[in-house]
Amino acid sequence: MYDLEEEESEVKQQAKKCSMDNFVVRKSGGLNVRQTTINEKWKKQDRDEVCQIMARWFYTSAIPFNAVNNPLFPLMIRKLGEYGKGLKPPSYHEMRVTFLKKEVQETLNLLNMYKTEWKKTGCTIMSDGWSDQRKRTMNNFLVNSPAGTVFLSSVDTTDISKTAQKLFELLDGIVEKIGEDNVVQVITDNASNYKAAGKILMEKRKRLFWTPCAAHCIDLMLEDFQKFDSLHKVTIQKAKSVVTYIYSWGTVINWMKQFTNGKELIRPGVTRFATSYLTMRRLSELKGNLFNFFCSDKWKTSTYARRNKGKKIESIIFDNQQFWPNVELCLKIASPLIKVLRMVDSDEKPAMGFLYKAIDQAKEEIKQNVNNIRKRYESAFAIIDKRWEDQLSHPLHAAGYYLNPQFQYSPDFQSDANIKRGLYDCIAKMVPESGERVKIDLQLDDFRHANGLFGHENALIGGNLMAMSVQS
Repeated sequence: MYDLEEEESEVKQQAKKCSMDNFVVRKSGGLNVRQTTINEKWKKQDRDEVCQIMARWFYTSAIPFNAVNNPLFPLMIRKLGEYGKGLKPPSYHEMRVTFLKKEVQETLNLLNMYKTEWKKTGCTIMSDGWSDQRKRTMNNFLVNSPAGTVFLSSVDTTDISKTAQKLFELLDGIVEKIGEDNVVQVITDNASNYKAAGKILMEKRKRLFWTPCAAHCIDLMLEDFQKFDSLHKVTIQKAKSVVTYIYSWGTVINWMKQFTNGKELIRPGVTRFATSYLTMRRLSELKGNLFNFFCSDKWKTSTYARRNKGKKIESIIFDNQQFWPNVELCLKIASPLIKVLRMVDSDEKPAMGFLYKAIDQAKEEIKQNVNNIRKRYESAFAIIDKRWEDQLSHPLHAAGYYLNPQFQYSPDFQSDANIKRGLYDCIAKMVPESGERVKIDLQLDDFRHANGLFGHENALIGGNLMAMSVQS
């Protein structure tokens, strides 16, 4: 791996050392302006020739275009420029053996740096299951810490029985590889076999937690809305029928886009069930455009408008009594959860210390969105609470909430028995020495009351700024 800032600084220093500014007259007006214009024209021609050759190499080697966005690409170009004429390109053997070995060693050195960090701060093992085009099931294992996320390994689990015992053995092997003392938690999806495997893992490894994936839990809440709430189920089915019908006919798609200024109806989301609601939101945004389309002569005089399916879709679009009001109501209920989903699904910033509060805020926002009318939100709350109690209510989330300065020093901070219990469960599991736990308890009291350095202005401002950056 390369440090781009260091390389850039090095290039600037070399340019400074080689500068001829002290030996020539500075440019001024007059003829020099014309000379600069000619040079720029020649430079542009030279650049076009070089870029054309580079592009041709990309095309003939089937290299994806987005490779130019790799931060090492401009670094490579700069290094080529620094070397100048006569560079002998790397040979097949050098690329396959010599430089590959060096890069592997560089990667191992980087991994060792991360391992050192794991011993200091602890880490999280993340399991990500997926299936490829050949229907093989794979499990990627990644390790996350404050230093960053590292890909550890990928295991083909196609022929492995997905029993709790087999999954436990797989997870336990990964923990052994990292070192139990370095692992704070293991995160997997929420399937019952993984939940059982996590329980077995915690029985053997007393100092770590198994934690269900928060994004998966919230996605399941959205799925439950669509499965168990008739309002959401029927409304989403109608919205899907509109989108499916329009996108089944190329001609209809083109006509529609003439009225939507080229905008699509489909809005991809972070998960499958979030996509349903984001697509409904797009329908709501383009409601007037869709009205105009289905009122147009282009549609009215077409054969599509005379067919039963077309008439059914048209009736949905013109249904201002039920369909559109129900779309708005579904969005008012689902949108706050989608905000939480985006927060926990982000790879950029940790969300552990915000999840507990975020769920409470989402519920409060739902209530406000439906004007505090109980019958409009009670079924959604029942679904959220069930998933929260069964899967997401976790000691680490409680501890994260308690130790977040943005919440701890807020006037509306609430520390009920469950939050305190979760915090002390974490301390008991992660700190086996009783003497150390006593010290932590004293420090917690100082933290709670902002005593000593905890109450210093810089500490309070810094803690709030760090917390706010996660939510932004």
